[in-house]
Amino acid sequence: MSLPSTPLSITPSTEEIRNGTLTQKNLEIAIRALSRDGLVVIDNLVPHDILDKLNQKMVQDAYELQSRKDSPFNYHKGNIQQDPPLVKDFFFPEVFTNPIVTQITSTALGPYPHLRFISGNTALPPSPSAPPASQPTHNDADFDHPRIPFALVINVPLISMEAHNGSTEVWLGTHASTTIADQQGAHGERASGKIKKDLLEARRGVRAPCQPDVSKGSVIVRDLRLWHGGMPNLSDVPRVMLAMIHFAPWYRNQMTVEFAEDLREELTPERTGLYVAAEYVTGEEVEKSYLNRPYGNAYDFDQVDKVLDISPAA
Repeated sequence: MSLPSTPLSITPSTEEIRNGTLTQKNLEIAIRALSRDGLVVIDNLVPHDILDKLNQKMVQDAYELQSRKDSPFNYHKGNIQQDPPLVKDFFFPEVFTNPIVTQITSTALGPYPHLRFISGNTALPPSPSAPPASQPTHNDADFDHPRIPFALVINVPLISMEAHNGSTEVWLGTHASTTIADQQGAHGERASGKIKKDLLEARRGVRAPCQPDVSKGSVIVRDLRLWHGGMPNLSDVPRVMLAMIHFAPWYRNQMTVEFAEDLREELTPERTGLYVAAEYVTGEEVEKSYLNRPYGNAYDFDQVDKVLDISPAA
């Protein structure tokens, strides 16, 4: 029986959202989907008024970034990377430390995953400087990575996503077998991680890619190893999607996230169920620097002090 190309989704009940905990059945569905497909969608999880406030700010920032001479684009100028302002006025636990998301990631990765990356991906409307274009299908783990789950990306679109406004193309099931040998480009290069063309064509015959419809308020959890690619936004408004990464507690990545000092109490393990790799500065410092972060492959998702792969017994 052929597997579907569209992601599996779960819809938490009002009680589950109020308690911040999925039922055992819904949690099992989410974990099975991550294991089989490398991706699961949790519907109707984030209140729309929160998303609207973030979206208004980040769309304004997106146009400012697009106007820069050295715009922080990923692969092409219609797709930019931008960070949210991690200050009190724009920090919402429902988005950045949602307990249902953490329940899923801590079940898949182990207790107290490490939150070491918060940024965003924006598909811009077509313009003379950013005509419609697609990212190459790629893998964010553009290095010799473990063959077991070690990192989960949490994507929060700030508006509904569909093919017309640049819903990310995903290749379900590719997380489980991909290796560094499947990719082109060296780690750290802007175009690293591209999947080789012959492998794409072979995979298309097994399980075709898709651009899923994802409703506003939903959250996507995907394996970092999954093949995917940004697609053109043919609408007339930017499509902003936040991205956070939870790493397994055993995975020795060194990245940190800069937060305003007055968020320190919000980010304790007791409140979040996470180890937040935070660096605290004043809110004024965050405001001055958050649009000037590194972008693309300037970030290193690899770990230090690697353990050699353990080969199966003969």
